[in-house]
Amino acid sequence: MLNFIDTVPYSILIPFAALMLLAPFHPMPHVVEKLAMLKNGTLVRPIDIFDLFFHLAPLALLFAKWIRG
Repeated sequence: MLNFIDTVPYSILIPFAALMLLAPFHPMPHVVEKLAMLKNGTLVRPIDIFDLFFHLAPLALLFAKWIRG
């Protein structure tokens, strides 16, 4: 897994992370919506929790690559 992180170039990872953080663009990005649900204590459905992790995964990969670099 760490070899995979090392082989993915920043030129692919940064736009992918930005796209996943902002998708969908209308009416509100999922990450913002799910973080608001988490703050309000309404993030209880498994699909919502999965969706939050799904949209944050590329950012976690980018962070891991930056730490390893």
